[in-house]
Amino acid sequence: QVQLVESGGGLVQAGGSLRLSCVASGRTFSRSAMGWFRQAPGKEREFVAAISANGAFATYADSEKGRFTISRDNAKNTVYLQMNSLKPEDTAVYYCGARNGLAYYSIASYDYQYWGQGTQVTVSS
Repeated sequence: QVQLVESGGGLVQAGGSLRLSCVASGRTFSRSAMGWFRQAPGKEREFVAAISANGAFATYADSEKGRFTISRDNAKNTVYLQMNSLKPEDTAVYYCGARNGLAYYSIASYDYQYWGQGTQVTVSS
């Protein structure tokens, strides 16, 4: 069983920055690809960014390229999402997901076996 706990969300003005963290329990973190997804009210969960198990490969949704950076520290069982130049349309609950024991990332939420409880990000205009 893997438990994921996100933190770092909050209220920020447009153009500001936030850094989200997701700490994982268990022994499989370093062998698991991780992803960040978000869900706004009334909308489906959408892909934001993902990173391979060793951190060598990452991918982003088109709207996040150049603004968001995903990274991980396998020694700390933690994955991060640095969000810069935030826009009101980035407002959502952000979730991290784990592909338990699977090294390569996916942009599909159904490929992730474990999820955190989410952290709210609100960007004011």
